[in-house]
Amino acid sequence: MSLEQQAVATLQILLTAFLCMIIGLEREYDHKPAGLRTHMLTGVGACLFTLLSLYAFPGSDTGRIASNVVTGVGFLGAGVIFKRHGSVHDLTTAASLWATAAIGMAVATGAWLLAMAVTVIIWLILEVVKWGAIRMERSPRVHHRPPPAETPGA
Repeated sequence: MSLEQQAVATLQILLTAFLCMIIGLEREYDHKPAGLRTHMLTGVGACLFTLLSLYAFPGSDTGRIASNVVTGVGFLGAGVIFKRHGSVHDLTTAASLWATAAIGMAVATGAWLLAMAVTVIIWLILEVVKWGAIRMERSPRVHHRPPPAETPGA
């Protein structure tokens, strides 16, 4: 990679870190297992892998790197998800990690406006839609099913 490409790549990585910080702050504020640093590192790593696939290996199949980033982040997200008392927890945090990788990949390919728009959309989903979900849970019209009974010996 030329020095000019590396300078532009550094700016792209900094933009990715900032965008992923916005999402990570929301998760950190909600005391989720993957917070600020994890989201920033996920996005920055995805951005760097994408940049390397585009510039450091000319003539290579860039789609292979992209598909492996998606798979790797899926594995990372799976580590965040856990089951307790018959309920699955932290799916939203796992999905937000997956989305920050996509933001990093978008910035790396030059789609920075798209990455910024998606960051705002993700933040709105995490913050605004959460308020609606909390309000629905408190509504007397919503009937929650009791958790399934524990099976003996399980």
